[in-house]
Amino acid sequence: MATTLRPKPGEARSYQFPDFRDEKLPGGIRLVTAPVVKLPLATVLVIVDAGSTSDPAGEEGVAALTAGTLLEGSTRFDGAELAEKFEQLGTSVESGADWDSAFIKITTVSDKLEDATRLLGEAISSPIFPEREVERLKAERLAEILQLETEPRGLADEKFSEFLYTPDSRYSKPDEGTAESVRALSRKDVDEFYRARYRTGSTTVILAGDISTDASRALINGAFQNWPSGAGRSQSLVAAARTPGRSIHVVNKPEAPQSELRVGHIGLPRNHPDFFPTLLMNAVLGGLFGSRINLNLREAHGYTYGASSFYDWRRGPGPFVVSTAVQSEVTAAALREILVEIDRIRSERISEDELSLARDYLDRVFPIRYETTAAIASALATLVIYDLPTDYYGSYRRNIRAVTADRVLRAAKAHLHPDQLQTVMVGDAQVIADSVADLNLGELRIDGS
Repeated sequence: MATTLRPKPGEARSYQFPDFRDEKLPGGIRLVTAPVVKLPLATVLVIVDAGSTSDPAGEEGVAALTAGTLLEGSTRFDGAELAEKFEQLGTSVESGADWDSAFIKITTVSDKLEDATRLLGEAISSPIFPEREVERLKAERLAEILQLETEPRGLADEKFSEFLYTPDSRYSKPDEGTAESVRALSRKDVDEFYRARYRTGSTTVILAGDISTDASRALINGAFQNWPSGAGRSQSLVAAARTPGRSIHVVNKPEAPQSELRVGHIGLPRNHPDFFPTLLMNAVLGGLFGSRINLNLREAHGYTYGASSFYDWRRGPGPFVVSTAVQSEVTAAALREILVEIDRIRSERISEDELSLARDYLDRVFPIRYETTAAIASALATLVIYDLPTDYYGSYRRNIRAVTADRVLRAAKAHLHPDQLQTVMVGDAQVIADSVADLNLGELRIDGS
């Protein structure tokens, strides 16, 4: 029997985030330990203040390239030997970088943890960045960029950032670099970036799992005894809007049957005091499947299979973005409905049912996010990277439940800016440009016509 009533959720599952200790070791490394003895497993997560926002001007992508080649060979072992030794220890290992940090992570069984951690410390304290591996990863990135240029979804994402931020902002370029910047990178650039950024004062090591705090301290002191001292030079971040008012950018793809649509503006830094009401506000607006934007564009109008909105949380103010793909003929109509929903959530209180749905979801999904040692370590890395309060996870559900409809409305009025919206469309300009121009949403520019 069909029903329009939403099923009532069961009782919320009780959960307590593991206790942890945060301390500074004598050598300068920050150590965060969370003993979790449920299973004989442990994760070591090394976080270095060497993310993409640390890229020197003109060397965009060097942070990602450095993190990617970090485990491709050391003074004692080549990349294949390192991979084999970690495999013999039953240890998963990976490295990478995002906007705000570089990371190296291992997860292993408890009785192999000491050997695996010492191997990790040796490998990342003496990398040699083989020329062939640097060139291989450069070639992979260049191939990825070439593919993005032919794939409308990825192209829309990259063009949105380019048009949103001023050219001198690191956020205006992809975190892994542009074709021009990646092509120019050399092994020397990678080595210099490593020597400048990978230092004790810029490093946090997180251990979560079946190991005590005292044992963790002794293990890291020994494994990282050759980690260079000091700290990387701080860099200022530019995150200014490229255009002061609204504008529309059409990236022309002749005969494209669909338009990839991105609408948004510069958002908030992750440690903003309005994080929780803004999180709830976006969940109602476009963050959940049952959100207003998705129900409007997908269910009410049939314009798309899915539409969503999100804040890209970073140390600096990342973008707020509404994202969808629609048939070319309804591009202007879909854009109009997106603007309607942004205006509506700014002008009237959300219903109690909407608030309850968003709060219940965010509250009840919380415990299942931290069921593994790797997930707990990543959560603690979030505290470190974004300088969040030590009781953040302990008070998370309480803070979610404390958000009211009035706080959501205040957040929407304060942090959604219809007068600053930038719109990027990747599609057939001949089909979409005139109808979009009729919406009078600012200057319309066409690229690639």
